[in-house]
Amino acid sequence: MTANIINGKSISEDIRGNIAEEVQRLAKKGFCPGLAVVLVGEDPASQVYVRNKEKACHDLGFYSEVHRIPESSSEEEVLALVDKLNRQDNIHGILVQLPLPKDIDEKAVLNAIAVEKDVDGFHPINVGNLVIGDDSLLPCTPAGVIELIRRTGIDMAGKHAVVIGRSNIVGKPVSLLLQRENATVTMCHSRTSNMKELTQMADILVVAIGRAKMIDASYIKPGSVVIDVGMNRLDNGKLAGDVDYDSAKEVAGYITPVPGGVGPMTITMLMKNTLLASKRLGGLD
Repeated sequence: MTANIINGKSISEDIRGNIAEEVQRLAKKGFCPGLAVVLVGEDPASQVYVRNKEKACHDLGFYSEVHRIPESSSEEEVLALVDKLNRQDNIHGILVQLPLPKDIDEKAVLNAIAVEKDVDGFHPINVGNLVIGDDSLLPCTPAGVIELIRRTGIDMAGKHAVVIGRSNIVGKPVSLLLQRENATVTMCHSRTSNMKELTQMADILVVAIGRAKMIDASYIKPGSVVIDVGMNRLDNGKLAGDVDYDSAKEVAGYITPVPGGVGPMTITMLMKNTLLASKRLGGLD
C-alpha cells in the first residue's frame, strides 16, 4: 500500500483563492485587511519568512507593512513600535518574527500585541481561549495541520491521535485542536519511554520534534494519517521532515510530504487569521 499524498500546496492555493475573493468583496466596500510584520535583525531564515509573508499579502490584495529594524534595537524600541501598530487603524494583524535577539524579552513583546490583532495566536489570552474552547485567533501551523487532516475526508471524532512534540508553538496547541475535533489525544516527547508502542496505535500521527527522519515505518499504524510538521536541512542541503517519508508512505494511508505539506499552510492560515481579525475590527464579521 502506498499512501495518498496530502498536497499542502494545492490545499493552500484553494484556501488562498477563497481569501482573495473575500478581499475583493471587502474592497468594494472600501475596506482592506492590513498586516504588519516586525523583523528585528538579519536572521537569514527570518528574512525569507518575512518576504514570503509580504508576497502573500501582495498576491491576496492585503495592505502590508514590513518594519525591518536593526538587531541593536532595544526592547523599549520594539515595544514602542508594537504599541504604535496596536493603535493604527489600517493594521488589523501584527506579527513579530521570531526569534528575537537574546537581549529582548520575547514574552514581553508578544504579550504587548493587542489580543484582537494577535494573528499568530501566541498572546496568553488567545492561548487561554484555545484551552477552554472559546473563540480565538488560532496559532497558524496547528490550524493548518487540522485543515490538512480535514481535507482527507476522515472524521477525527473518536480517532486516536498521537502528537510527538510538546512545544507551545505546535505540539500543545495541535493537541487541543484535535480534542476540539473529538479525537482522543496522546502526547509524546523526549521523556516518553514507550513512544513506538503508542504511535503504532495512532489513527492520526502528528510529528513535530525537529529531528530529521526520526519516525520511520516501524512507528506507524497501517492506514493512518501522518502529518509531518518537521523542516530540517540535511548535510546535502536538501530539506527533510521528522518522518522518514520513503518508508512511511508504504505504510500510512495519508501522508504529508516535506516540503509541500504543512509548510505552505502556515502563511495561508496567517492570511486567514488576518482577514478574520480585520472583519471583526471593522465590524464586518
